[in-house]
Amino acid sequence: MPEIDWERLRAEALAAARHAYAPYSGLSVGSAALTDDGRVVTGCNVENASYGLGLCAEVTMTGQLRLSGGGRFVAVACRSGAGALLMPCGRCRQLLSEFGGTTCLVDTPRGVLPMSDVLPQAFGPGDLPS
Repeated sequence: MPEIDWERLRAEALAAARHAYAPYSGLSVGSAALTDDGRVVTGCNVENASYGLGLCAEVTMTGQLRLSGGGRFVAVACRSGAGALLMPCGRCRQLLSEFGGTTCLVDTPRGVLPMSDVLPQAFGPGDLPS
């Protein structure tokens, strides 16, 4: 597993938040993840007048993971445009679980925690009946 530089991930998340499109909520969000092959991928939120069609930063980050070679998330940090630590919403926790697994580490207000603590009893493609 690559070494995790949390300060870099937090800074990359903050930098990504500067690219957010958030005219409705005013809350710019950025996320950054270390991948299992040592890359850092980022994402930002992209709002829409139809609120349900907005994209969270973790959603665009997952797209970047797939577009830039795939792999798995190892560690994730999310920040507001002002630098505040933010927790992924439920939909994004599911994405992080599916693309990082139970051992993926997440920067949380309680410290760095594995996904198994952030999203207990998560499910994924392996849980579908044959």
